[in-house]
Amino acid sequence: MTSSPTEILLVGLGAVGSISAFCLKSSGVARITAIARSNYSSIQDGGLSIKSRKYGEISGWKPDRLCRSVSEAADQKYDYVVITSKALPDLVPTSTILAPLLSSDYTNKFGQPIYALLQNGLGVEQDLYNALVALGERPKIISSSVYIMTNITAADAVEHLSTHDLIVLGIFRHGNFTTCVNSPEEANMLEGLARPFKLGGFPVQVVAEIQRRKLAKNLINVVFACTATLTNYTVPALFRPPPEDGSASYDIYLEPQTASLINTYTIPTLRAILLEVVELARALGFPDTEDGFPSSLVDETIAKQKRMHEDPQNTHVPSMLLDARKGQPIEVEVILGSLVRMAREREVPVPRLETLYALLLVKQNQTLRRLKLASRAQ
Repeated sequence: MTSSPTEILLVGLGAVGSISAFCLKSSGVARITAIARSNYSSIQDGGLSIKSRKYGEISGWKPDRLCRSVSEAADQKYDYVVITSKALPDLVPTSTILAPLLSSDYTNKFGQPIYALLQNGLGVEQDLYNALVALGERPKIISSSVYIMTNITAADAVEHLSTHDLIVLGIFRHGNFTTCVNSPEEANMLEGLARPFKLGGFPVQVVAEIQRRKLAKNLINVVFACTATLTNYTVPALFRPPPEDGSASYDIYLEPQTASLINTYTIPTLRAILLEVVELARALGFPDTEDGFPSSLVDETIAKQKRMHEDPQNTHVPSMLLDARKGQPIEVEVILGSLVRMAREREVPVPRLETLYALLLVKQNQTLRRLKLASRAQ
């Protein structure tokens, strides 16, 4: 007797969402309903094209069911709702996106699913948590740290650049950063989602405390994605040597004439920003241990980014920079704003983080202004 497939609603068929949905469906144990908003028509007509260094080239891929909106998908029970859309609380809170599911009508008919947030940044869970509490529910929320390099190249096309991806999954515990053991119920929740990911070829690590892992992942975005967005240059501008005579040419590299200035001023400043995050980690109660938040992460993060972006074949564009170039809102609140507010609450001085946040707020503010004007013109 075969068991029923795990019913999963995936919200956000973008770069991360497309690869996630592909792996979950490939598991053979999950049925995937996916929400595609801006790219619905393209995917509905011809499917999704995936060009992956790990999975090969796949044409015409589709989930089991494709919907235009959460409202359209809110006609059945789901075991898990996986959110892979960008976290933009200053524009559209998660509770607004998921409103059709966060209603008494849906709850009375189908019950509440387990929610899993595959999103960058800190504090991405809070809005959903508050909405579930207001509904009278006991929130069941999985948070994550996702390591993947993937870009949208067209409305119906995704390029997957990495071969060593990883999803780290853990339970969101409101206001609790120090509990480091999963209850049997929490372990079952985590395994129920980890299993289809693993079977579909996406490596998963289950942890007992997820926020320290999210903060560690955020080190990359805080420094390298934010710097790239402010300068409009990708990370190789910090590290990649110029092409040698006779070798294949590439555009972005560290110009030798002033490379010493980058190494003297820019890299140490980026390192100092990361050290501010370490101070916040200590205030949150994360110990300087391998299973906590080790101080060694600072130099390891810089060294790893250097190795990755020295490679002439690396064409990855940080998602924040990609959004900025497209004139779309950036994840400034969950990548930087949440850290600044957490630090202020704990009286941890983070002047460099605050400077990055203050400057990127100007870019976000003007993006929202343009979007509002465009919306009025329609």
